[in-house]
Amino acid sequence: MDLRQETYDLLQKTGPGRMMPTDYDTAWVARLAELGEPIGRRALDWIRGHQLADGTWGAPQPYYHHDRAVSTLAAVTALAKQGDPVDQARVDRAQEGLQQALEGLDADPAGETIGFEMIVPTLLNEAQSLGAIDHQGVEVIRHLTPKRSAKLSALPEGMINRFVTLAFSAEMAGPDGIQLLDVENLQEADGSISFSPSATAYYALYVCRRDQEALEYLQRIASNGSVPNVSPFDIFEPAWILWNLKLIDMDDEMDALCQPHIDFLEDAWLPGQGAGFAADYAPKDADGTSVVFEVLDHFGRPLDLEAVLHYESPYYFRCFDLESTPSVSANIHVLGALRQAGLAPAHPSVDKVLYFLDKIRADKPFWLDKWHASPYYPTAHAVIASVGYDNEIIDKAVNWILKTQEENGSWGFYNLPTAEETAYCLQALAIWNRRKGGVPRHVFERGAAWLAEHTEPPYPPLWIGKCLYCPVLVVRSAVLSALMLVDEELR
Repeated sequence: MDLRQETYDLLQKTGPGRMMPTDYDTAWVARLAELGEPIGRRALDWIRGHQLADGTWGAPQPYYHHDRAVSTLAAVTALAKQGDPVDQARVDRAQEGLQQALEGLDADPAGETIGFEMIVPTLLNEAQSLGAIDHQGVEVIRHLTPKRSAKLSALPEGMINRFVTLAFSAEMAGPDGIQLLDVENLQEADGSISFSPSATAYYALYVCRRDQEALEYLQRIASNGSVPNVSPFDIFEPAWILWNLKLIDMDDEMDALCQPHIDFLEDAWLPGQGAGFAADYAPKDADGTSVVFEVLDHFGRPLDLEAVLHYESPYYFRCFDLESTPSVSANIHVLGALRQAGLAPAHPSVDKVLYFLDKIRADKPFWLDKWHASPYYPTAHAVIASVGYDNEIIDKAVNWILKTQEENGSWGFYNLPTAEETAYCLQALAIWNRRKGGVPRHVFERGAAWLAEHTEPPYPPLWIGKCLYCPVLVVRSAVLSALMLVDEELR
């Protein structure tokens, strides 16, 4: 395998974003079959063909209760609306698996999927009204309703429009909640609702029935009847790819292939606010802002640090306005940006992030994050951001990574070895070894040997959106970066 040629090819594919399809979003598009829309019928067929052995929908692996619950509720509701006896049999098959998913929500280490507290009460009520489920999930509704009410009460002027993150989950309003939507200021220029296929399908079904721009957006992004969790994500994909690649020694050809992506990220930067996951997505966030800042500064395109500092709050850096819980990985990436900007570890903003990271992990040797199901992602990024800057905060994390390597050389938090998690661990250990040393050679040899045999997608979905998803090229870039870093360490 020619790692550098693979990286050249990857950079040439990088663009609006490549992501696996998701059952949750496809189930929402399937509802458009009610209108006789061909894209709805194709999505319905896709959903029919992707029911899992236990009757649920969602990622086959890892088993993540929130993902299974929200995906299954969306699917059974779409199927129940068809009134087909064969579809009813599928709905019946889902009951036991759905109950298991709902009862196990507290077991998910990284917590809720995006908008879970907003979406699930609506889906449960709708599914129950259709007779798609009995009284399952009542306790979930009871638990989530106060969270939903609190988030709605915090909305500016009490309305959801494209300038707030709740628009990404606009389907939470349901068929009877359209009064929550600022319809005149909801739709994006490409026809979508916040670049969310599920929210866009909801809009075309209930808000502006058969809206042609919304339908055309869905047709553009659909593949074999399925749709992804989000499209486009033209900031997130190149920014995270370049973040992975900046860790390695780049040659001139690789650097040249990076330049168009660097230009795009620089042009998309909004002074004072930074960047979001897509160039035209109105809400910006600390995560995207920090990664773009660190990447562009590394490549000699310095930006205003004020955009990063814009997200500083009294105890940590918030990721989004109106967020209910802080993001660990966003604060880790803020740390990387502040370090890249040359701030000393004793600087008050840096010290705030370090204190937050130390406290939030409690007595664990690793970190968990609301954007990723695996602790290896934030923990590896914390090691990379901190080594040689504040080693004390990551000593236990490095030891944990070393101790949890499997005999075959891989890593996987859910008793499932994955290329993605193995790549993160090798990246972190290689950067640690470069600065501090002490990583046994056999750790790299075994890890690289396993990873070299498992480089190709599909990769299990570990990223947390409204359901689990996988940004394929981002993961691929981590794999290639890890293998090249290890190659450098073993020379």
